[in-house]
Amino acid sequence: MAMRIFAERRSIRRYGDRPVEEEKLSEVLEAARLAPSWANMQCWTYIVVRDPGVKEAIAATLEGNPIQKAVTSAPVLIVACADPEKSGNVNGQPYYMLDIGISMQQLMLEAWNQGLGTCWVGWIKEDEIRSILGVPQNIRVVALTPLGYPAVLPDAPPRKPLEEIVRHDRW
Repeated sequence: MAMRIFAERRSIRRYGDRPVEEEKLSEVLEAARLAPSWANMQCWTYIVVRDPGVKEAIAATLEGNPIQKAVTSAPVLIVACADPEKSGNVNGQPYYMLDIGISMQQLMLEAWNQGLGTCWVGWIKEDEIRSILGVPQNIRVVALTPLGYPAVLPDAPPRKPLEEIVRHDRW
């Protein structure tokens, strides 16, 4: 069952206007909350945006990004923020990016499980979005995703075979 979700999930760039039910949104956010993180610090904060004016302002910062229209057309926009001080940093490797990546992946997979679509957006103007949402300076705006019912289900993108991406014992 779970493997099917991995194989079937798609990045959705066109959304219908059907609202997302509160129960489904709660399940999606709960999946994000339950993600593992550095020393269980749970460095994330999610901002749920429904206000059309706020979504428009955020979309305006994405000029040139093909996901721009989806940000305004989806009924919900979820913005993933992280506190780098609540995550590890070993040998110059800040782990908050991994923490958010894991949490967002769980969010996106549960969204698909609930019949909802998402699309990871990492090409953002962090300072502009921080200002729009009133995010404190010590918090990083890492990514965002539209959330809603897919208007179009794209075909599966090609994937490399395991033989091409897995090595055993050594390179």
